[in-house]
Amino acid sequence: MGPIDPFAKIGQFFPSAPRPIRRPDLKSRALFTLLALVIYLLMATTLVYPLTQAVGPGLPPLIAVVFASARGTLAQLGIGPIVTAGLIMQILVGAKLLNIDLSDPEGRRKFTTAQRGLAVVIAAVEALGFSLSYTQFNIYLRIAIFLQLLMGAFILIILDETIQKGWGIGSGVSLFILAGVARTIFWDIFSPLAAQEAGGQVYGFVPYVIDSLMKGTFSFNALWLRVATTPAGTTFLPSLTGLIGVIIITLLLVYLQSMRIYIPITLPRYGGIKSRVPLQFLYVANIPVLLVGILFSNIILFNRLASAYSVPYLSTFLRTLAFYMSPPRHGYELLINPTRVLIYAGLLFALGILFGFMWIEVSGLSPSGQAEQLIKSGLEIPGVRRNPKILENLLAKYIYPLTLISSIIVCAISLIADLLGTYGGGIGILLAVGIIQQYYTIIAYEQALEMYPLLKKFIGEE
Repeated sequence: MGPIDPFAKIGQFFPSAPRPIRRPDLKSRALFTLLALVIYLLMATTLVYPLTQAVGPGLPPLIAVVFASARGTLAQLGIGPIVTAGLIMQILVGAKLLNIDLSDPEGRRKFTTAQRGLAVVIAAVEALGFSLSYTQFNIYLRIAIFLQLLMGAFILIILDETIQKGWGIGSGVSLFILAGVARTIFWDIFSPLAAQEAGGQVYGFVPYVIDSLMKGTFSFNALWLRVATTPAGTTFLPSLTGLIGVIIITLLLVYLQSMRIYIPITLPRYGGIKSRVPLQFLYVANIPVLLVGILFSNIILFNRLASAYSVPYLSTFLRTLAFYMSPPRHGYELLINPTRVLIYAGLLFALGILFGFMWIEVSGLSPSGQAEQLIKSGLEIPGVRRNPKILENLLAKYIYPLTLISSIIVCAISLIADLLGTYGGGIGILLAVGIIQQYYTIIAYEQALEMYPLLKKFIGEE
């Protein structure tokens, strides 16, 4: 029995939607995706019994964005179990610690089933940890909270897998992350409530401007930096700087993600026609920042759980890590705590570059993987023999520098966005823009196939 067999057995007992016999049309898939989004939003606004307000062991903003989590609701765990299980399995396979051939249908089926089972186990552990943290309730109510959190995680796991199998568009993970970021941005701009952590101020930027104009306390200078100091600490509120940051970062990312580096090729089977293979300038996209966010989020989460149960030594160690792995909330922190910001920046860039190179090896985007795909596709690079090693060395001159540069760029954009106090956070904006562009590409592709059915036969869709 292999190390993942127990998780594969758990995954087999977990309900799973079958693949559609014939892929639904774009409208049906869009409707199902919209339905899944509505279910998630309902779960993210439905408090678990017996809570009457979102209190208890909530997650820091970074985790809430990356994991699409909403404190005290059925979506408290968000997609945390899914992405954590996926990350663990990908690393184990990429590092050759698991001997699974993903090109073999049986191997891929076992991998998917084990990943589902691991996500279920992680969901159960996290739900148990959160439910036990509600010490104000008796054991029966905490069991009820555990079951509700677990049920919410199960629903999101099923929705994600169903969308990925072809009933929806894209993936549930991307959809829920985008919805979580959108909710955060909308709340930062339009929230009319006076939050306790805001020191009694109106939280949303637009309502704050209206409220200050009505009270005659409007100050243009105060719009650039809104700070509330309470006994619980300092809170940076949505400001004009953050709103401008959202616009600038979004436009910059759209521009960078449209840039390409072209490699000339020839097609011998079509008479030596010359063409070019495009490589994205942001070769690793937002993957390094996403993986760093997942790592930081899990450490911050473990710190919350360890602190709740007062685990000695471990709690102190995790508290120190979590302090330096929490992103800065505004550039003002450079003045009040520069050491923390600089250490966070160092960790972000170091881990981002590491994860960027790790990802291209795991995902098949490495020079060897790309060279193998070129040869299998019957493509040639002019002046280069069809030798995998020669092609690999040539592609390495493009791919490795692109990996390094793109990893540094996305980490820098994330850090700058955090220092600007950008709504949704630096990692959130990076993920949201990338996901929107992915959906745009998928929908444009699907529309082209529906408008020109012959394309399906040409590319092997039928």
